[in-house]
Amino acid sequence: MRWRWAVVFALTFAVVAVGLVVLAQPWAPDPASRSASDSSDPAGVSDKLRIDVLARYRHDTGAFTQGLELHGTDLYEGTGQYGESELRVVDLDTGQVRQRVRLSDEVFGEGITIAGPRIWQLTWRAGVAYERDPDTLAEVRQVRYDGEGWGICHDAAAGRLVMSDGSDQLTFRDPQTFTATGSVAVTLDGEPLPRLNELECVGDEVWANVWQTDRIVRIDPASGRVVAEVDAAGLLTGDERAGADVLNGIAAVPGTDEFLITGKYWPALFRVRFVPAV
Repeated sequence: MRWRWAVVFALTFAVVAVGLVVLAQPWAPDPASRSASDSSDPAGVSDKLRIDVLARYRHDTGAFTQGLELHGTDLYEGTGQYGESELRVVDLDTGQVRQRVRLSDEVFGEGITIAGPRIWQLTWRAGVAYERDPDTLAEVRQVRYDGEGWGICHDAAAGRLVMSDGSDQLTFRDPQTFTATGSVAVTLDGEPLPRLNELECVGDEVWANVWQTDRIVRIDPASGRVVAEVDAAGLLTGDERAGADVLNGIAAVPGTDEFLITGKYWPALFRVRFVPAV
């Protein structure tokens, strides 16, 4: 029977030895078991801003606002809807249209921007961008692009256009040829942010309306990260809101930290600052 005790002793020793080897190994958690906090956005959350209203101006309630641009003392506005799309020059103080050009009934006008000696005006699903003369609004040429057109702005510092298409992507384009030169995906706290609409380039950042919300976001186009969110709710009264559509339209006031903002079919346009929320 001695041989049996020898076998038992050998097996016991082997089990103990394996256990000691396992205990000696450095412990590392299963990557799948890490908590959600371990994968948080290392850049941190965005700043929260609110609206400080400085002035209120009249706005045409028949304007389905798609793009807004202040150039000198001239306010340019692009409007949408089939059969109603226009590019206008508007008197800021009175809200009266001083100059206008109508788009074909078959296209739906979208965002606008001024880049040097030209205005670019997008269309929604026609895949056409119009280059126009800023003095006469006359069409100079048409340029084709793929996908939908929503918002556009001129990033003068980087020498490019920035364009949105309703997704979380911003596309960079040559301001003369309209050729795509790159893109970036926009994220908010590490998650994709879709429905980016009307754009405004200021310095090295991009401001964007988020369609069907009362939010405006400030984007770092180098990383695509949203660095600030503006709560623009409450600008209209209850009665005004009943006859209006969504917030859309943002134009920087050159030489200041102020903006002009409005919406589709809104009765008013507001001169504002974006200040820290309290």
